[in-house]
Amino acid sequence: MLYTDNALNILTARTYPKKGPAWINKNLSGNEELATIYRLLETHEYEFMKKRDLVKRTIVQLGDSIDGVVAIGDNHFPSVRGSVKPADQPFALFYKGDISLLNKSNLNIAVIGVLNPDDKIELTERMVTTEILKHGATIVSGLALGCDTIAHKTALEQSGKTIAILPGVLNSIIPKENIELAERIVASGGLLISEYYEAPKSRNDMISRFVVRDRLQALFSDAVLLAASYAPNNLGNDSGSRHAMDKAKAYGIKRAVIYNDAKHQSNPMYDLNRQILHGDNTVIRIDSINLTETVQRLCSKTNELSLF
Repeated sequence: MLYTDNALNILTARTYPKKGPAWINKNLSGNEELATIYRLLETHEYEFMKKRDLVKRTIVQLGDSIDGVVAIGDNHFPSVRGSVKPADQPFALFYKGDISLLNKSNLNIAVIGVLNPDDKIELTERMVTTEILKHGATIVSGLALGCDTIAHKTALEQSGKTIAILPGVLNSIIPKENIELAERIVASGGLLISEYYEAPKSRNDMISRFVVRDRLQALFSDAVLLAASYAPNNLGNDSGSRHAMDKAKAYGIKRAVIYNDAKHQSNPMYDLNRQILHGDNTVIRIDSINLTETVQRLCSKTNELSLF
């Protein structure tokens, strides 16, 4: 298991009250002298080292479920895409697999969507994802059931690389149905990442982690593609995909949706796709008619949003 003293220091700083991601990213750049950290935290050596030892012991207990942890200031800590405020920037990542897949030089495309796609949605998503893989892209998703699983499996079937971003500790893969898929991702040269090394403290904590996870799908991708998704409605139909798409827009990262007026207009599982397209000419619309051209735009490293 790989970790640095710097990573332990960053994680320990996070354990102090009111020292969240925004504070850490504004006040620490990594590899500070311990005396500087003590001063910033208004603490003393004994208290800090006691907390750091607890953090270290908790991480070590993760065993071979992780290959290591990287934090801001570490050599392999990845830069994010887009324009991201400090509160949204990650400060530490736990990983299993090839952490270099997060590098900006790598073409990463997030493919996300509903938990319960029908057969037609699955067929279309597989077709589009296969086209994306032809551009040498790495597929990013969240390992959830449904569209996430389809995206990961398509990448593996096409001998491509894929990254799964999880909302929980890597020694407790969720959903359990995808434990084997997670193992296949790593064995095929892919990557699992998480911001967490401790189990959630409550149900609300777990729910919030899914929302927080969704932003990572955007900020480690050059573009985010929505396969299909409900829009929020009074039937309780909603999707975490909405959060990832909203964050991509906020960060200035390219967004695309699969949508065809004739085929999808009356299907509620395309309601969010339809909403995102409405009145926003920066969103790339992908369907079978213009598949090659629009996927090429999606996979271009040029950020088209700067043109609008």
